[in-house]
Amino acid sequence: MPILIDRDSKLLIQGMTGRQGAYHAAKALEYGTRVIAGVTPGKGGQSVHGVPVFDTVADALAQGPVDVSMILVPPAGTLDAACEAIDHRIPLVVVITEFVPYHDALKIKATAREAGVRVLGPNTIGAISPGRSKAGIMPGFLYREGNIGIISRSGTLTHEVASNLGYMEKGQSTCVCIGGDAVKGLDFVDVLKLFREDGQTEKVVLIGEIGGAGEEAAARYIRDTAYPKPVLAFIAGVNAPPEKRMGHAGAIVSGGAGTAASKLEALAQAGVTVARTLADIYALA
Repeated sequence: MPILIDRDSKLLIQGMTGRQGAYHAAKALEYGTRVIAGVTPGKGGQSVHGVPVFDTVADALAQGPVDVSMILVPPAGTLDAACEAIDHRIPLVVVITEFVPYHDALKIKATAREAGVRVLGPNTIGAISPGRSKAGIMPGFLYREGNIGIISRSGTLTHEVASNLGYMEKGQSTCVCIGGDAVKGLDFVDVLKLFREDGQTEKVVLIGEIGGAGEEAAARYIRDTAYPKPVLAFIAGVNAPPEKRMGHAGAIVSGGAGTAASKLEALAQAGVTVARTLADIYALA
């Protein structure tokens, strides 16, 4: 079965009455996701696409259990929204919001760790188990059910890789975008551990980029634990100039650390198959 989200997962959307919240609620419902409630302070009693809206997470949970909360609120309100979901022990909190302040992200991560709650993001497109359900903002038609697990820092590259693999009849078990910020919840190692135990996933595609040390940590984990499934990796930003951020807040090479070359070398030494181009992924997967 897939990881993080499945056909029976119950989804709460915080910020569902906003323009983005309402749009992505509709798309999730169309995909078959069990969207059971929304939360927007002051909008309790309303409904969006037939889904009831509550003032607080506690009010929503009083109607029944929730497996996942997806947060689509402005950056200034993200800390409060995430902590509200975490405090009520919703097992998975998916923070879609971009431009979450650095210290707010640190607080969210620490609070989640203490509560034993998984957080995906901030600055993520979320997660999708093709053909079953999604907790994210990805177009569902780009994804196809199969046995390849995808972990990516980039939402756009998640779309592109999954879509092209699907075109080649190479479907996916679950696709997880961990987000492009320097501070995030689930990282590569966390998701690799989940894929390790997932019977549907037979191989993993890891899509990294310059900046940070997440890919090197993944390489150490793969090497030190004799990871039992084939892993194929691609690192974006090979030609990025030093000290220049490439799109994501976490995609910057600083002080010589976090280069594409260092990541590729670490992964290759761990026995990971390295794709130098996106075309290589499709040929090697």
